[in-house]
Formats: sequence, structure tokens, C-alpha cells
Amino acid sequence: MTDNIQKLLNFLPQLWEGVQTTLILTILGSIGAVVIALVLGLAMTSTHRWLRVPARIIVEFFRGTSLLVQLFWLFYVFPLLGVDLDPMVCGIGALALNYGAYSAEVVRSSIITVDKGQWEGAIALSLSPTRRMTRVIFPQAWALMIPSLATLLIQLLKGSAVVSFITLQDLTEKIDQLRQSTNDTYFSFTIGLIIYFVIAWLLQEFMNFLERRATARLGRRRPNSRTDRRATRRDAREALRQDRLNSRLRGAGAGPGSGNAGGGL
Repeated sequence: MTDNIQKLLNFLPQLWEGVQTTLILTILGSIGAVVIALVLGLAMTSTHRWLRVPARIIVEFFRGTSLLVQLFWLFYVFPLLGVDLDPMVCGIGALALNYGAYSAEVVRSSIITVDKGQWEGAIALSLSPTRRMTRVIFPQAWALMIPSLATLLIQLLKGSAVVSFITLQDLTEKIDQLRQSTNDTYFSFTIGLIIYFVIAWLLQEFMNFLERRATARLGRRRPNSRTDRRATRRDAREALRQDRLNSRLRGAGAGPGSGNAGGGL
């Protein structure tokens, strides 16, 4: 174990390079996925068929094909068509397209989930379709879609490991190199699990922050928030304290009362 720790410490610079590659893929891939999701999701809610139908076809195509195949297509097929892309661009593009298609369905479903009364109220105010969406509907839909988007972005982080197939030295590739250096599979991949978990946890906390801000702007509180949990625990303690007090009062009242009743008989 001591040898493994020493080799890990010596390997930290290379490991950090892999973490950096994974972070770049995750951050830029997530930004691309969100942009694609918003464009396609909004297009799928359009009343115009010329917008709705092509958007649906694109979403179903990228949802229905493998991320790995899409990555290979960008990296190996595009050069045959005269388009040479950097491996990093291929990785970011494949992640953005694949997870953007999944996220587009989240955007669409969140928009149509907004209460019908909100739509009718916006129409009654004579808002244009654009202002109706940006000022009334989308802020509410955004708060609804963040939890699902957070899950998909964490999936994107884990999916970034496939870029090792196109010569990129990401975290997974560096962990495999660490395994070869230490000859200890258990130790190396445990380190990998911990690092991926920490990145995913930070990403989830960031999305929780966005959700709290979105719900606060709507004058709401995030469901099952820390405030709600504290209030629930406080109410439970108060109820338990009241039950104990009632039990003592019943016990104190029952003793003398029972004796007096017996004497009277």
C-alpha cells in the first residue's frame, strides 16, 4: 500500500492532466448540450410544422444512435469527407449532440408542463409569443427542468470516458496508466471512482444552486430544501416533546385520582 501511495504521488501531474481533459469535455460538452437542448426543445413546442418536425427528427436520430458511433463518425468519417477535426472538438461535439438530444426532451416536457392558466394569463395580457415565452413560461419551465438536466449532465461526465478511444488522455485513460504503473487494479480504479464521484458531486451542487436561484426568482422554495427538512425535524421534535408532556400529565393525574376513587368506594 505504501508503494502504491508513493507511485500515486509521483503520478499526480499526469493524473491532473487527465482530470483537466475530463473537466474540459464535461464543461464545454454540457454548455453545448444545454444550447442544443434549448434550441431543439423550443422548436418541438412550436406550432409551426416546419420547425417542429425537423427538430423531432434530429432529436430521435441522436437519441437512437450510440454515443460511441457518433464519436467515431466525427473522428474517422469526417476526414474522409475533407473535414479534419481535433480530437477534443470531436469529443465535445459528440457529447453535446448526444446528451443535447436527450435534454431537448426534458426542455419540451417542462415547457408543456407549465400550468395552462399561466399560458392563458400571458395571452390575456396581450404578450407577444416571444415575450410570453421569455417572461412567463420559460422561467417556470427552467425551474422544473433543472433536476433532470442535472442527472443528464452527470451522465455526460461519465460518458466522457469514451474519448479514450480517439487518442484523448482523459481521466479514465490516466487511471489505466496508473494501474499499469502500480500493478494494482483495486487501488487504481478505486482512485478513479473517488475522483469521478467528487466531480459529479460538485456538478450536482452547482445544479442545486441554480435550482434554488430559479425557484427563489419565482417566489417559491425548492421542494425538500434544507429549510423544509429543518422545519420537518423541528416539528417532529416538538410533537415528541408534547407527547411526552401529555404522558406525564396523564400519569400524574391518574395516580391521585385513582386513590381517591378507591377511598370513596
